[in-house]
Amino acid sequence: MTADGPGTAMDLNADLGEGFGRWSLTDDAALLEVVTSANVACGFHAGDPATMRRVCELAVARGVRIGAQVSYRDLAGFGRRAMDLPPDELAAEVAYQIGALEVFARAAGAAVAYVKPHGALYNRVVADAGQADAVVAGVLLAGGLPVLGLPGSRLLAAAKRAGLATVREAFADRAYTDAGTLVPRSEPGAVIEDADAVVARSVALARDGAVRSATGRRVAVAARSLCVHGDTPGAARTAARIRRALEETGLRVEPFV
Repeated sequence: MTADGPGTAMDLNADLGEGFGRWSLTDDAALLEVVTSANVACGFHAGDPATMRRVCELAVARGVRIGAQVSYRDLAGFGRRAMDLPPDELAAEVAYQIGALEVFARAAGAAVAYVKPHGALYNRVVADAGQADAVVAGVLLAGGLPVLGLPGSRLLAAAKRAGLATVREAFADRAYTDAGTLVPRSEPGAVIEDADAVVARSVALARDGAVRSATGRRVAVAARSLCVHGDTPGAARTAARIRRALEETGLRVEPFV
């Protein structure tokens, strides 16, 4: 099964629970009033048990789906540094993270509904078949869940081969290359911070299945879920504007699972 777009419905997801101890990064409560799916940090790039539990409870109370945002084990680098892990080790660490979040999701009265890689791992499995296969092996080890990822990625291809549901994702606030991949964060303009531009891009992605690349070229990006990063300034306000704009175009904003 594959959930694609454009169509009549769009999921709105955000990365949540990305704090640690007394340090807080995302406005989880405000974002959970707007999004339909929550990518919850599972402790490897951010997040801790108390935060995971709190976000799961808030998500269930608001009818938001809970997803495991799995990462390389890199708290110091926020999961954004390139790492090389043996496939068996990566598979085990992916399964471990899903399992940790599942405890808190079930305690809140729900279950983990899908899996999405974070940061360097997300970018790595776009083109690295070995690491993509390892992530899928970890998802299977944890029972098998839908996988959220970049259209055309090795990750979604591996998940499909394994019989997992795949969901194509687009990014409202990230710049795209002409090839339909994300511009690396190390490059200028990789993150789009102008709220008006983010809202306009969101509507284009949802309605037309396309976005303008960093060079101005029209790039097809068929997606069923739209990501808004929770760590950008004013993320909750921007997410609310995106949701209103999507609904005004006649789209239903609802979870993909």
